[in-house]
Amino acid sequence: MTLRINSIAPDFTAMTTTGQIHFHDWIGDQWACLFSHPKDFTPVCTTELGYMAKIEPEFTKRHCKLIGLSIDPVENHSAWAKDIEETQGARVNYPMIGDTDLHVAKLYNMLPESDAPGAERTAATNATVRSVFIIGPDKKIKLMLTYPMTTGRNFDEIIRVLDSIQLTSVHKVATPVNWVPGQDVIIAGSVSDEEAKQLYPQGFKTIKPYLRVVAQPK
Repeated sequence: MTLRINSIAPDFTAMTTTGQIHFHDWIGDQWACLFSHPKDFTPVCTTELGYMAKIEPEFTKRHCKLIGLSIDPVENHSAWAKDIEETQGARVNYPMIGDTDLHVAKLYNMLPESDAPGAERTAATNATVRSVFIIGPDKKIKLMLTYPMTTGRNFDEIIRVLDSIQLTSVHKVATPVNWVPGQDVIIAGSVSDEEAKQLYPQGFKTIKPYLRVVAQPK
């Protein structure tokens, strides 16, 4: 199955470091950020998991749950978590999936279907398991990103995107290049000038008929 923006996020049951979960039930009425890793005890991923542990409160404020994934078993995750806390200064409290049979990785198109599981697998073998998904309360995929092995992910950017997605899911606006919360936004093209005047009585700026800028709605 090819996943796209607004596809229903594939549901699954999996064992994690906090016990077995049924993914859609686990999300509940919140948002979720699923981020995957090629293997435990790898250097770039160690820094990523540690940073996510540090900024987990930022996701919590946005009603977004974090969940990590690696193809190694859960018991390895627990041992790795000790290294993460020691080297990165943050304790991993969010669940980490043990995807030893690659079931979740294949559901989310992280690995070619022809790849076979096995204890001999290396981080290089699992190269495409470097993905991030943001999933809404409606269980639909809102964002998909896949990074190369040697490039650590920018999770501050994931928070920025989450802010944009949550804002634009409520208001008829879009966010411009490099937008950060508090900056002006763009009125959606589906909104007529008459409707825009009703929605934004404080006024808006028309740069071009297709480019109308307004202060970020509260």
